[in-house]
Amino acid sequence: MSPIPYAAKLHEMTKTAETDLYAPVKSWLEGQGYEVKSEVGAADVVALREGGAPLVVELKTGFSLTLLQQGVARQAVTDQVYVAVPRWKGKAGWRAFKGNIGLCKRLGLGVLSVRLKDDTVQVHCDPAEFRPRKSKVRHAALMKEFKAREGDPNAGGTRGQVMTSYKQDALRCVGYLAGHGPSSGAAIANATGVARATRIMADNHSGWFFRVARGMYTLSDAGAEAAQDV
Repeated sequence: MSPIPYAAKLHEMTKTAETDLYAPVKSWLEGQGYEVKSEVGAADVVALREGGAPLVVELKTGFSLTLLQQGVARQAVTDQVYVAVPRWKGKAGWRAFKGNIGLCKRLGLGVLSVRLKDDTVQVHCDPAEFRPRKSKVRHAALMKEFKAREGDPNAGGTRGQVMTSYKQDALRCVGYLAGHGPSSGAAIANATGVARATRIMADNHSGWFFRVARGMYTLSDAGAEAAQDV
């Protein structure tokens, strides 16, 4: 195993500053034919190229709300706005970084990362107008759940148990079994209007049901407890 260069060790021991990002970013831009200057007006980095719009880069030692706010503010000057941060470390760092790339795309910001050990600049996305792709499947699922749910049983923003239409149907099955004893899925469906009664009891996600014979169900101990709240 080759030893870590002294410069790399020294860098690891020192805290990264925004100024550490400037030289690599400037060199990268100059390599593309830009003239680059720092701290022009409110912008950290401004780059100009013959006949083109100005390009702005905001430098930060990590993603933050302040960085995103600054990036969005610079869009009043030009559409070509990037944010630049040090390269991530480890898998967890990459997951967080990837999530921030998605957020920046939605804001129309470009994203650069700087690997300080060798001053490598990587482009993860360029500034562009964001047009979210709609999911027909997710839209249909949202509408189906909204229409199937009875009333509005949840407190908005809750992090507790959510009452879904599926759970409402399961509780209807529980209520019927509590009053009638072991019953078939067909009988419960006819009596309660829960067309998926058999499937709900067979899947038994809640642990409330117990199959006593083919097509016949009764309440488990957990189901008997749940029946007290129905």
